[in-house]
Order: sequence, then structure tokens, then C-alpha cells
Amino acid sequence: TSQSAINRIEKGKQNLSIETLGRLSDALNKQIITLGSGSVNLRVEGGHELHGSIKLKTSKNAAVALLCASLLNHGTTKFLNFPRIEEVFRIIEVLESIGVQAKWTNGNNLELRRPAELRLDKINKDAARRTRSVLMLVGSLMHVYSDFKIPYAGGCKLGERTIEPHLFALEEFGVSIVAHSGSYTVTTKKRAPGEITLYEQGNTVTNNVLMAAARTEGTTYVQSASGDYMVQDLSHFLVKLGVKIEGIGTPFLRITGVPYIKKNVTYSPTEDPIEAMFFISSAVTTNSEIKVERVPYRWIALELLKLEKMGLQISYGKPYKAANGVVDLRDITIHKHNGSLKALTDKIHPNLYPGLNPDNLPYFVPIACV
Repeated sequence: TSQSAINRIEKGKQNLSIETLGRLSDALNKQIITLGSGSVNLRVEGGHELHGSIKLKTSKNAAVALLCASLLNHGTTKFLNFPRIEEVFRIIEVLESIGVQAKWTNGNNLELRRPAELRLDKINKDAARRTRSVLMLVGSLMHVYSDFKIPYAGGCKLGERTIEPHLFALEEFGVSIVAHSGSYTVTTKKRAPGEITLYEQGNTVTNNVLMAAARTEGTTYVQSASGDYMVQDLSHFLVKLGVKIEGIGTPFLRITGVPYIKKNVTYSPTEDPIEAMFFISSAVTTNSEIKVERVPYRWIALELLKLEKMGLQISYGKPYKAANGVVDLRDITIHKHNGSLKALTDKIHPNLYPGLNPDNLPYFVPIACV
């Protein structure tokens, strides 16, 4: 490994392949990775403090929704600072298989050009079945095709998840989804619903409804919508496409759609609040002082408050805007606690936004151990 590559690794700017990790293991004479049958086992050596600063990457959960929403636009869509992770690659593979031109530029910028006609019969079934995010394609494709199929959604195994919230919400737009062998058959007799109450205050179903309403003429009122960060990011992108959305970040949305979109737009997803909490938890667990840069602090406000009530000292830099010009960011310094933290009287539990994000709850487990 070259010195320049080592410098990039130390700065967090170099992706590591399994082969590279193996070579590092040999060089250090330490086993840091073990390959098993279909799994990867990492060996972690603890007892060390962390030092320095880390700049957050943009959100994966927002990115996959933005990729699905890009099909609403017949112009060129450019996403800046886009996360290069497996879930994103899967959706890109699906988009490319149906005719979308995808090109990475300047490192992490992604340019998408959709053709006049998509080749839905050529969809990459393997890639589509490896992610549940593909279900959000319905909200985009329903505006162009009255009858189409998408492969069954898969993704992470977090218990039984039904698509009923999507069925109930999209049927208000005249969309019918029927499960057949290996795929969903979608038929559309498009109509403007006027008002919708979501069966579940979920993120992906809210995103699907946003995309469905984006190109439905008239105004759609949505009650019990998710106000979480990835929904806000998608909403701001749709506004840039010309869709009027009121109530972003609240359970009540008022969406005024447009019949056709052809714009050349550039948008950057916001930094990941879950990654922010990971680094904060790492600092607390190792009793370290680090600076976490570009934190969307309003999206983890309750998490930060609970940590401060436990006795953690946190310093906040001045607020500034994310690259999308909408979301407020701050640089946050986590200070050493030297074992002085105290348990909260009330239990720590997740809730819907703006409550404690369920994805952040596990990060409180190691904190509770120190």
C-alpha cells in the first residue's frame, strides 16, 4: 500500500477492499478480519482513545429515495456528495437496467439522465430483490405507465414487514398493487385523492405518497405523514423540481403537484444524522474528545439533550447551511467525561420524529455501560 493511500485511509477518504484489509493484517501481524461462509467477521481491539475530527457523509436513506424520485424528472438530475454504498449501487443498477444513464463525476457526484421511454421489461430483478427501496419506484412510475411490474422487495431482515401502508395510500391515487409470483403487478387509473390519512406514519410510505402527489394535478392533503430526515430531504428535492409542499417536517403535508417535470437540477442530500450519532457514541464509549463536523443537529436534538442530561459536555459551533441550502448544520465537539455520566431516571426509548430515532437507540447501549 502506497504512502498516499495510507494518508487517504487515515483521513477516511479511502475505501478498503477485503484484499487490502488482508494485506494490512499481514503487515500489522494482527488478525483484523476473518472471512467465513457468506459472512465477514471483524476483530476489534479496544482500549484506545479517539482523537481529531471527522466529517459526516450524506444520508443513505435519503439517497435511495432521491434516486427513485429522479424518475419524475425528464431533465438531467445531478446529485452532489452522494454516498457510495451498497444500497445506492443496487438502486442505480435497477435504474440503469431500465435505460437511465448514470455517471459518477468528480468523485462522489452522480449525474442521471432518464430516457423518454423506460425499458421496464429489462429491469434487473436480482438487484431489485435485494432492496426494499425499490418499492418507492411505484410513486414515480405510476405517472407514466398504467400497467407494470416490479420484483418483490427484499432488503434487511428486521422482522415481518408488510406493504399494506403503501397499498392503502396509493389506492387513493387510483393505484392497485397485486402480488404475483416473484413480482408486484401495478395497475393505475390515476386520480387526485384530495385528502389522505396514512395507515402508518412510515418513512417509505410517506416518500411514495410524496412522489405520487408530485405529478398529480391539484392539491393533496396528507395526514399522519412522517417528518423524519429522509422525508424532509426528498421534500426539498421535489420543491426544487417545482412541486409546492407545505408542512415539511410535520405530520401534515399540503402538496400541489405539476403534470410534467423537465428540469436540469442539482441537489445535495443532507449529512447523515445516524452516522453522527455513531461517532458521538464512539467518543463517549471510549472517553474521547473528538469533533464531528457537519452535523444536522436538529435531527438528533433529543439524543443530544439526553446525553447532556446524563452529564456529557458538548460544544456547538455556529450554525451554517448544508450544501442543499436548506438544512442547518453545526460542528459538534464531544468532550471527555472521565466516567462522570449518570443514568437518566426515565427510560430511553425510540419514537416517531421528532422523537429519538429508532436507528439511534442501539448507540445508547455502549454509552450506558460507561
